[in-house]
Amino acid sequence: MTSEAVTGLDAGFRARHAELARGYGGGGDPADPARVQAMQMVLHIPKNEPPQRSTLLAAAATAVVALCLDPRVGPEGEWEERFLTWKRSRIRKVARRARGAQWLAANEVDGLTVSRDGAQARALVPGPVGDVDPRIRKLQIGGTELEADTPGPPDPEFPVLWVNAELGMSVGKAAAQVGHASMLLAGALPVRQVYAWSLRGYRCAVRDAGSERWSALCDRVRNGSATAVRDAGFTEVAPGSMTVIATAPDTW
Repeated sequence: MTSEAVTGLDAGFRARHAELARGYGGGGDPADPARVQAMQMVLHIPKNEPPQRSTLLAAAATAVVALCLDPRVGPEGEWEERFLTWKRSRIRKVARRARGAQWLAANEVDGLTVSRDGAQARALVPGPVGDVDPRIRKLQIGGTELEADTPGPPDPEFPVLWVNAELGMSVGKAAAQVGHASMLLAGALPVRQVYAWSLRGYRCAVRDAGSERWSALCDRVRNGSATAVRDAGFTEVAPGSMTVIATAPDTW
């Protein structure tokens, strides 16, 4: 991280990062279940030649953190109110799958798409679960699965989001969890590091962690050198489960 990498850091980015650094939730859920806030995520999973699971999850994680630091969610941005209403409530994400015309239609809904090595994912501007755009509401949440892959060692220049392999999460559940992890990591890192990360497109890697590696990562969480996601337990895993652990490069 050189000084040249942060010369463009401005007050707007600082404000957006500061909002992430304040943490999440605190507002609880509204009395009306239809007003519960969620970020919808759309995963592009074509029937022919679907992407690798790890690459798709990395695209999803990048899309989430990129949206959370986009100027449109910042002060006086067009998405600010919707974003803050969600962020200051109980954080939820819902991952859906799309292909063909469905994917093209999803890209017309407010949000941000990321393409990574043949994989595409879109994070949408959050809103009430009872008011999801019809083009998104009809997309399936479950269904298509992607087999675990073995992509090799991650690039040491980028963050790694380690997924707890023992939980056996579906690709949709894992996408939501790595999205949480990229947000949490950005909020935990100093603003200059996050800005430098933004200049590299918020690129990250997603890898499965077996029991031995997971144990070592938990030690890092305890000593403050890694960031963990603990799930509320609404779907698939027990409440309080540690689902993903995010680590920044040692060079940072």
